[in-house]
Amino acid sequence: MPGTLYLVATPIGNLQDMSLRAIEVLRQVDVIACEDTRHSRKLLNHFSISNKLVSYHEHNEVDRAGELISLIEAGKSVAVISDAGTPGISDPGFLLVQRARDAGAAVVPIPGPVAFVCAVIAAGLPTDSIYFGGFLPSKQGERRRRLAEVADIPATLVFYEAPHRLLRSLADCLEVLGDRKAAVARELTKLHEEIASGTLSEILAKFAGKTVKGEIALVIERKSDDSHPLAAADAASLADRISELEKMGLDHKSALKKAAKESGLSKSEAYRLVITKK
Repeated sequence: MPGTLYLVATPIGNLQDMSLRAIEVLRQVDVIACEDTRHSRKLLNHFSISNKLVSYHEHNEVDRAGELISLIEAGKSVAVISDAGTPGISDPGFLLVQRARDAGAAVVPIPGPVAFVCAVIAAGLPTDSIYFGGFLPSKQGERRRRLAEVADIPATLVFYEAPHRLLRSLADCLEVLGDRKAAVARELTKLHEEIASGTLSEILAKFAGKTVKGEIALVIERKSDDSHPLAAADAASLADRISELEKMGLDHKSALKKAAKESGLSKSEAYRLVITKK
């Protein structure tokens, strides 16, 4: 009979957030698979857990998943932990879960901290519908296209972001989504926890010129219900008008701004239409 795969959430900062159930499970399993054995050993030593550790990260996920499934098929129990938070949420885990279920093994989630959930509930934005988009693309063009794709989703948007890209991403969010209410949640549950809220332009000004550090979640309000009635204007016509203005000598940004004004759209709405068309 197959063993069991446990998905065990661990603290995202404050060690007191480790659940009693998580500690018990990690003490009982045959193997603990983790992203970084050195990082996880410090956590486990804190709770006097000395079980066998093996690495399981994005670079060895395919090969190691096969090894772990073989153990589970032999009746062993395996726990997966990430460096922080819940396995499978912007961390390895999906492939192993899929294979475990295909093998008929029990898959048991051990709930605990999730950074984006903590960020959303503390941001002061609606939580009735939430869209989690993982990490935003690192390249500006891809990032802006991604933002344009999710701009009209009727949910509070939340993304992870690297500190060195925060200012560029905030600027792109402002450009593509408009000046929506937002929050930057940084270093949640840690000593220097910070949740900065306001409009995107206000938050961008707050962090401008500063060295930003730590783990970051970016929370952005959904598109307003009172959007301009022409927001669904024909994208092809708008793009044609922009091209026409560019031929008349305007640069792309100026042409976009003028075409948007002529159509009764905000610059951000016009940008979304054009980039979605592309």
